[in-house]
Amino acid sequence: MLKKMKKNTKNNLITYAMVTAAFIIMQLLISVGAVSSLLEGLMVPLCTYIVLAVSLNLVVGILGELSLGHAGFMCVGAFSSAFFSKCMRDVITAAPLRFFLAMLVGIAVAAVFGVLIGIPVLRLKGDYLAIVTLAFGEIIKNLVNVLYIGKDSEGFHFSTKDVMALDMAPDGTVIVNGPQGITGTPKDATFFIGFLLILLTLFIVINLTNSRDGRAIMAIRDNRIAAESVGINVTKYKLMAFTVSAALAGAAGVLYAHNLSTLTANTNNFGYNMSITILVFVVLGGIGSIRGSVIAAVVLTLLPEVLRGLSDYRMLIYAVVLIVMMIFNWAPGAIAWREKYFHFGKNKRGAGK
Repeated sequence: MLKKMKKNTKNNLITYAMVTAAFIIMQLLISVGAVSSLLEGLMVPLCTYIVLAVSLNLVVGILGELSLGHAGFMCVGAFSSAFFSKCMRDVITAAPLRFFLAMLVGIAVAAVFGVLIGIPVLRLKGDYLAIVTLAFGEIIKNLVNVLYIGKDSEGFHFSTKDVMALDMAPDGTVIVNGPQGITGTPKDATFFIGFLLILLTLFIVINLTNSRDGRAIMAIRDNRIAAESVGINVTKYKLMAFTVSAALAGAAGVLYAHNLSTLTANTNNFGYNMSITILVFVVLGGIGSIRGSVIAAVVLTLLPEVLRGLSDYRMLIYAVVLIVMMIFNWAPGAIAWREKYFHFGKNKRGAGK
């Protein structure tokens, strides 16, 4: 039966099976106490990184544009959903329903920002696009750090100065406290929810890639002029890919925000460092390879913690793994070896023709 399947369908099923098997194995290890509490605490962030890597691959690998503002969309989704959850904590007492609505809010707000940023930015190419998207991410992070929002019996109060400038009634509470962020967000995110979000992200990205719209997006990547000459609306499809990627990054931000008791915006979690980290996952996993992005995110997230006992050599081994992954994915000899041993069926069919 597997032989009769199309190659794309078979590869997609293998990807889903790998993710599902990894989740089941980790759940079994956690249930029997074979995993340390530190490693168990990494499971939700790991799911976040996988979603971010797969969604960025849609722009970098499938669309062929270099974006360094992915952390900005993650930040928008995280703070909008955390704001919603904290405001609705006493109104919506059912945690699953509250988290589902917060997820919708985070996705919607990130998608809106994706459209607003994508319309002017996608007219740029190459380094210029990377610089502008990087600037967007930094602007979002800095705006969050100067924003103060409070709520009292009269409604919401906003300020960019300090808490005192909110001028609230005695019953007022601060929701967003500038650089101190949002404290008291319900910790509704779980490893199982992260697993479901990964499957949803894979489903959306893989089906979009294999659809008619996906073929149009890849045609734009390969040759924009040729794509325009056959009637493909370049602006429409570029904006579609960018917006879907932004929305999925917002969903990852929702998962990330609801795994922390205090959500703050700094360079490591929503700034330049995070955008580069996500890009490293995509590049090392293979640009355009969805399964590669998943594997790279898992390996590069868990490896430093697994090697924590080797304190003197931990980062050395980490660097060696990075180099080996880069060679395996990009060296011409390694590519030829993979084609020979992992795609032999393709060569046979070609020879038969």
